[in-house]
Amino acid sequence: MSKKWVYLYNEVEKAEEYAGSWDGVRGLLGGKGANLAEMTRIGIPVPPFFTVTTEGCIAFIKEGNQFPVGMWEQMLDAMKGIEAKAGKTFGDPNNPLLVSVRSGAKFSMPGMMDTVLNVGLNDETAKGMVKLTGNERFVFDAYRRLIAMFGSVVLGINDGLFEEKLDEMKEKAGTKADTDLTADHLKELVEEFKVVTREAKGFDFPQDPYEQVRLATEAVFSSWNGARAIAYRRRANIADDLGTAVNICTMVFGNMGDDSGTGVAFTRDPQTGEKVMFGEYLLNAQGEDVVAGIRNANPIVQMKEDLPEAYQQFMDISDKLEQHYHNMQDVEFTIERRTLWMLQTRDGKRTAKSAVKIAVDMVNEGLITKEEAIKRVDTDHVDTLLHPQFNAETMNAARDEGRFFVSGVNASPGAAVGRAYFDADLAEEKAHEGQDVIMVRPFTKPDDVHGMLAAKGILTTEGGATSHAAVVARQFGVPCVVGASTAKIDMAKREISSNGVTIKEGDWI
Repeated sequence: MSKKWVYLYNEVEKAEEYAGSWDGVRGLLGGKGANLAEMTRIGIPVPPFFTVTTEGCIAFIKEGNQFPVGMWEQMLDAMKGIEAKAGKTFGDPNNPLLVSVRSGAKFSMPGMMDTVLNVGLNDETAKGMVKLTGNERFVFDAYRRLIAMFGSVVLGINDGLFEEKLDEMKEKAGTKADTDLTADHLKELVEEFKVVTREAKGFDFPQDPYEQVRLATEAVFSSWNGARAIAYRRRANIADDLGTAVNICTMVFGNMGDDSGTGVAFTRDPQTGEKVMFGEYLLNAQGEDVVAGIRNANPIVQMKEDLPEAYQQFMDISDKLEQHYHNMQDVEFTIERRTLWMLQTRDGKRTAKSAVKIAVDMVNEGLITKEEAIKRVDTDHVDTLLHPQFNAETMNAARDEGRFFVSGVNASPGAAVGRAYFDADLAEEKAHEGQDVIMVRPFTKPDDVHGMLAAKGILTTEGGATSHAAVVARQFGVPCVVGASTAKIDMAKREISSNGVTIKEGDWI
């Protein structure tokens, strides 16, 4: 009998029996898979899923990027298990199941490894979903996202090629927002994205749903040894031999209209430690839209007005998770036609100031002991608390002298001075030469992490307090301002303008 490589959503006890402890389960199923299984066990709504273990990843790499014996067969069996629970069939044009394929290592590495959404869509299942939902726009929005994400993550196509086509379509439609594109625009975009794939790779976007799953799983395993994941592990002191699990989860859709949405939130403020829900969400969107910071999201409290029942359920679940894990949680959720689904929970990244306050508060609330509180404040936190900050006099003088440039969301505290550079490679290169660097971007992506870690500070014109730039900067104590939307970046000229002032590449900021 071959080794067990795959665990279904309801097999957390089996995983614990094999791994010997909860820490062992996190090592086997990855943090994301372990927490999805635990949420399922305690009665929180999670879409049906299965997890391919970190041991599978290590075996895959050792065997020259080949699935070990028995893994694929176990994945096919597990797919039947989630089909039965979801009441849909993977690859069936009449009632198609779609899945996400997501990474999940033992220790959280936000955005460092790969994700593919809407796997299982092809020309036939797209037609079937249009019949089922009566919502052609939603289906082709999901399909264009799959082709772009699969093309970039799995096939290694430059994502800028897809972004160019999207921008051209928005210009043609006379709109600035993806959500304003019609079903016809999106159908046309799907065909254009197929052409991009064919021209870049010499073959067509794969129509076989099982080939999509297999290739996406291989891509997630391979991303464990990607440049950005390695750079992140070096900085965070995470071992190279842990591997990542792969979570294959039933898709739920936040982009089905204005009764649907998606969000990311922290159960306490990760900047100050205050006991208030801190997060953002978007109506009619998929999860990557919030995390990537491509669209400026709404504060989570606004959901109370838009979708009050889902908001109250979300608040109750968030409180339950904090009580269960005895720690501040970073959660992701999707609302599909007013039904709430939880897609992730993990211990939230926080600033040094926040770490101290949360540790003290949780002692006072009876959630943790004083000994545990002390363990949660490490030497890096103490170092960060001593970071320089601009005082009020300096800031007021800057304004009076006309040196104020732009304001945005205070994503990660501290003060930084350096020369502005507009891409990660150059930021890293100049930092290695001994320059103090401020990395300036419209928004950051996981591929930018090496530049972010080399910079003294980060400025983005898009995204919010839960965007990629904000989360990574907070974790590593890099001062960061995001969503400075009044500033305009011209990447061709390598400059940023705001308030009548233009900062060119290499200028001080």
